[in-house]
Amino acid sequence: MSDSLRKDDDRGDPQKPKAFEIKIDRTTYKVPQSVLTGEELRRLPEPDVGLDRDLFEVVPSGSDLKIEADAKVELRNGLRFFTAPAQINPGRV
Repeated sequence: MSDSLRKDDDRGDPQKPKAFEIKIDRTTYKVPQSVLTGEELRRLPEPDVGLDRDLFEVVPSGSDLKIEADAKVELRNGLRFFTAPAQINPGRV
């Protein structure tokens, strides 16, 4: 995780939380920024989420949303993500 993601951001609206709690693959991360790109989200875990895996946002009661590297994601507490193999090879017939 980069230093910029670890530092508390004291600027901005005092009503907003100092850090958002999100989950990626059931691990909780505290993130001070209110918006991250898909690439920045992929760098939160140690090690980073590799290019061999896709990142998805869990959408309750809907279709999960694939997060592309350049997508901007507005964070909120409780937001959940999961990773899955980028390419799935079907079995033999």
